[in-house]
Amino acid sequence: MSDTTTPHRPLGERERFVAFAFAAADLLVEADLSGRIIFATGAFRARLNRRPEELIGHPVASVVAPADRAALTAALAVLPLRGRLEPATLHLADAAQTPFVVSGLHLALPGHVARLCLSFAPMPGRLPDAPAAIPASAAMLQDAEERMRRAATGEPVPDAPDKLGMVEIRGEIPEALMPDIRRVVGDAGGGACLAAEVAPGRFSLLPRAGERLPDTAALAQQLDAMMPANAKGNVRVDALPLSAAGLSPLQAARALRNCLSAFAAGGIRGVAEAGFQDGLPGFVADVAQRSQVLRRAIREGRFALEYQPIASLSDRSMHHYEALLRPERGLLGRNQGPAEFVSLAEMVGLTEDLDLAVLEHALRAIPRLGAGERIAINISGLSMQSETFRAELLRRLDIVPDACRRIMVELTETAEIEHEDGAVRTLAALSERGVPACLDDFGAGAAAFRYLKAFKVDYVKVDGAFVEAAVKNPRDRSFVSSMVDLSLAVGAKVIAERIETEEHAATMLALGVEFGQGWHLGRPGPLPERPAGRVAAKVITRHEDWS
Repeated sequence: MSDTTTPHRPLGERERFVAFAFAAADLLVEADLSGRIIFATGAFRARLNRRPEELIGHPVASVVAPADRAALTAALAVLPLRGRLEPATLHLADAAQTPFVVSGLHLALPGHVARLCLSFAPMPGRLPDAPAAIPASAAMLQDAEERMRRAATGEPVPDAPDKLGMVEIRGEIPEALMPDIRRVVGDAGGGACLAAEVAPGRFSLLPRAGERLPDTAALAQQLDAMMPANAKGNVRVDALPLSAAGLSPLQAARALRNCLSAFAAGGIRGVAEAGFQDGLPGFVADVAQRSQVLRRAIREGRFALEYQPIASLSDRSMHHYEALLRPERGLLGRNQGPAEFVSLAEMVGLTEDLDLAVLEHALRAIPRLGAGERIAINISGLSMQSETFRAELLRRLDIVPDACRRIMVELTETAEIEHEDGAVRTLAALSERGVPACLDDFGAGAAAFRYLKAFKVDYVKVDGAFVEAAVKNPRDRSFVSSMVDLSLAVGAKVIAERIETEEHAATMLALGVEFGQGWHLGRPGPLPERPAGRVAAKVITRHEDWS
């Protein structure tokens, strides 16, 4: 029967819209307002080697490369406010990290639950080859922790990483070689690994889903061949088993964070000195011994607080100080600083003791504050959700005259909050007493946007990495602008970290950020003898290298 004898059935509206959608995009995703996928269709099998139905319930951010997940999460969080997500370039979570254009719409129809509709399309035209990018170490850490946490809970995770590769190039590296070095490391194993530069000349390698760590010895030989004659033999490699057998999810995640911190600070030798000779379980066993040292240190107050000013970006007037923890040097071993001190406390269950000890130090400093000034203390998410901690925190604030008018709290995301209701009650009790709360490092962790929705806070502190990127890149400025809009929409004022130059300050002020913190505004140190109405030039202290 010929085509002329049978009329074509006209396309329905739904079919026509689907055809138009796929004419412009390879992947279509529908998500709820928390950013979790509720429908997916398109070329997911070809692009990501996954069936669309496998993605249901996963975060939309899992579709893109780890380095772009924080940016996409920020864009989705502000999408209901703006209505549309203008086309932006991100990278897929495939081996090649293929550049794709994502755009979106907030759909709120009468009688239907509001949702986010997103399309992912290839870049138009043919792109020139670009050097492999080395993503931020925070993105790699987030990816590794998520996979290890799932494995530690007993959930079947075939893509759990088997080893962490470490590459260290000792000595001075010619700057002209760095782009080629980053390209070689980023291409390790034919793109089978996610690479991160954790410190100058130090790279970590994490196998991608379904992959194994490639031959690091061969990588070392390749890098060594690139070195000038006077730098031959300076490349060192090692591989750390990532088995989480016998560890809780929190222990596994904390141990990995400690490992990367030790590698960034002290290289491969620093990892061994931190107790990782026998992998993560060996480190946890070593932690049991070091926890006794930590417990005594907290009880005996073997740490100090340094105070860094937070100032208005418009007139540089002082607003408040953040109390920064400074444990005695060498207390936990070589290259073990404040971050390792706090991380160890979280791992061994001493977070509440540490947070209360810091509070006591801050309360004793109140008489040295100027009129209207406050001290912000960091409180871990583990402490914030604890009923026991809440009762003791409020008791100590209530018995010190003027404490609630002089103290504010910063909720840190070094440990994820599992019992949000408990944290909500703690923040509500503080608010009733007039104690402001700040959400720290906004944008750095996957849970930050969920916390902003769940918790009533007075301030939001934008992570310093976004501040630095915004100065260099218009695209990153738009993401910071979205963070500011979202924060202001929930009634929170915004603080920007890492204000190191006047350009940083001016850029953040133009984006609507009210306050700043960084060396350009004042370095950490003791509280001034006399209250300072304005933040003057940089305050030089004895502990600059710890800030």
